[in-house]
Amino acid sequence: MIIDGKQIAQQIRQELREEVAAAVAQGKRAPRLGIVIVGHNPASETYVANKMKACAEVGIDAQRIALEETISEAELLREVERLNHDASIDGFIVQLPLPAHICEHTITSAIDYRKDVDGLTPENVGRTAQGLPSIVSATPRGIRELLARYNIPTDGQHVVVIGRSNIVGKPMASLLMQKHERGNATVTLCHSHTKHLKEICLTADIIIVAVGHPGLLTADMVREGATVIDVGINRVPDPNSPKGYRLCGDVDFEQVAPKCAFITPVPGGVGQMTIASLLQNTLQVYGYIR
Repeated sequence: MIIDGKQIAQQIRQELREEVAAAVAQGKRAPRLGIVIVGHNPASETYVANKMKACAEVGIDAQRIALEETISEAELLREVERLNHDASIDGFIVQLPLPAHICEHTITSAIDYRKDVDGLTPENVGRTAQGLPSIVSATPRGIRELLARYNIPTDGQHVVVIGRSNIVGKPMASLLMQKHERGNATVTLCHSHTKHLKEICLTADIIIVAVGHPGLLTADMVREGATVIDVGINRVPDPNSPKGYRLCGDVDFEQVAPKCAFITPVPGGVGQMTIASLLQNTLQVYGYIR
């Protein structure tokens, strides 16, 4: 079965729209999200535009804060500190990547974890790892939501996560091993130095791939009846496309899909859920502040 991330994201947006409308009807202000973008990276501009549009759809008041690429790290830190103390902003993100002269870790670490709707601060990562209340990184939260809404159990299942990034791989593994109804999995975290990757994957009930390598997961690596979650989004040349390229994931979808009980497509799968989860996180911090 194809997991329809677009449909689930629409359901979530409708739920959030109703929640925001109910809060406003009670005389509360709408949630407010700050979105900081540094420079003019075309991909970042597109991502920010999509986030602004999604916020507007559910009634979140989003503020775009555009800064020039030449801004110094110290100046950006001052802007982060200003947002940390701005009581009118419930949460905010700093769109990544940042210009090369700015350390991303320094900036994300400076965000007040209570306003960290991306779930990337050391405090939120650590609290998630310890099973404490936290703001969960958006993409892992979205994947967990997909599994839950398609009634795909994780309790007692063997989950193989391929990729060890701080944004997806590490928090995903941490999230699914927690003592929780949506966790309780036995998790194996694999990466570029993992030996016998094929053999490990063949033991998995669920495989989550997030490496940015087109077609990495092939049919001979997946057992019959497994669930495959493809987080990758890659541009590959395609002379038949008007754009000269096509989007694909980290999974050889055409060959792998027939073996799977469930599988996410690219596009239309996990990518749709990341923004939906960002909106959920914004409502979460709005709840903290209210």
